Amino acid sequence: MTGHDARLVRNTAFAILALVALRLVAAAWTPLTFDEAYYWMWSKHLAFGYYDHPPMVALVIRAGTLIAGDTELGVRLVSILLALPMSFAVYRTAAILFGGVRVGVTAAILLNATLMAAVGTLIVTPDSPLLVASSFVLFFLAKVLQTGRGAWWLAVGAAVGCALLSKYTALFFGAAILIWLLAVPKQRHWLITPWPYLGGLVAFAIFAPVILWNADHQWVSFIKQMGRARIEDFRPAFIAELVPTQVAFATPFVFILGAMGLHALAWRNEGERAARTLIGAMFWTIVAYFVWHSLHARVEANWFAPVYPAFAVAAAVAARGMSWETREQRLADFCLQWAPPIGVLMFALLIVQANTGMLSGYKRDATVRSVGVGWRELADRIEAVRARVGATCVLAPDYGTTGWLAFYLPRGTCVVQPTQRIRWVNMPEPEPAQLAGPLLFVDEARPGGRPYLQANFAHVEEVAELPRKRGPLIIETYALDLLTDPKGDVLDRSPPPELLP
Repeated sequence: MTGHDARLVRNTAFAILALVALRLVAAAWTPLTFDEAYYWMWSKHLAFGYYDHPPMVALVIRAGTLIAGDTELGVRLVSILLALPMSFAVYRTAAILFGGVRVGVTAAILLNATLMAAVGTLIVTPDSPLLVASSFVLFFLAKVLQTGRGAWWLAVGAAVGCALLSKYTALFFGAAILIWLLAVPKQRHWLITPWPYLGGLVAFAIFAPVILWNADHQWVSFIKQMGRARIEDFRPAFIAELVPTQVAFATPFVFILGAMGLHALAWRNEGERAARTLIGAMFWTIVAYFVWHSLHARVEANWFAPVYPAFAVAAAVAARGMSWETREQRLADFCLQWAPPIGVLMFALLIVQANTGMLSGYKRDATVRSVGVGWRELADRIEAVRARVGATCVLAPDYGTTGWLAFYLPRGTCVVQPTQRIRWVNMPEPEPAQLAGPLLFVDEARPGGRPYLQANFAHVEEVAELPRKRGPLIIETYALDLLTDPKGDVLDRSPPPELLP
């Protein structure tokens, strides 16, 4: 490595450290989303599987809270710090596949400029560790290509296993790797060696506890997630959402560079065939599934996380790894110059808007319901009502409200979702005495009240209505009902819909 290259790597490392520091500040300021609060509850009762996902997100949160406590920063700490090894893996992948430090550092910077990386590591979901594991799957495959050493397949298997512990979407890596091996004649020899299969055994061994957990719980998590793959209602309108959401999550200039790079790798024969095909297989295999999925259901923007390492490498190839005609070169240079500052600006504006609402004139926006702004103040008022009426447990109708209540009410408060008990199968049941006393039910206020409460309790009395606010905006108003004399079991133990005939 030349002195210039060393300075380039060092400056890139400092830039990425600065971006990570910015995310840590945002993490400490921004209240939890309802999904994060739900996953935080998982982290208090670690298991090999959960109703919704495999366990990696709970492990990441648990590690962070051991360091920084049960705070917003603690929940998000490790997820944000994982951007550092992720960046290294993408840097090395691009440098190996497309020959140079400049392409490598550009890939690392462009990935960190995306909202997928910035928000995707700040807001802790299963996609956060999946994004990191995906970068190492790609890196270790690049090492297989670079060295020709079969032992690297064991590392590929370990990375795929960690990806599977994050989200079931990682199953598509197997198909992507097979497509790559079949499509590149010089790589087909691996199919008659034991190494890829040994890597598969490593992945299986890492993932096996999740399989065992599902076997003990009627395969409910597999059925829930993999049941999404069938087309029940043909609704192709969802396809129209894919590109706009990914333009936003990639940020516009990174998206343009990525599209240019993917096109060049597919049609201009830039770089070695094995490298080009690897990026294409890792990107298009998963994208093809989500396009198919969108024929019947919405595909959330963050679901594309596992393709972003490959997308960032393609973007770096477009920016640094090829020569364009004059017009295309100007576009690539312009996008490269402005992608990082625009990405940072979009991230900062999103965080400011989510926390304050000032950019929309304190009106509603897409983040207003999912981010727990106002919940700390609301929880204080709920606790005051709970203490006043002597409620022994707080009930909520959904997992999101349950998670927020558990996180923001005083530690040790009994908080229970009486329905969908499969979500809480890894957690201890509340003590009978806690459910025998007066119960406080917290739900969004609705016209006509909540008739289902009268069907299950002899006495229902509304004791308060409390707003959750972001600045002057009332996000929603919660009705607090005091429940006594249940007509049956407080907890509804009906099987989940996935297990019904």
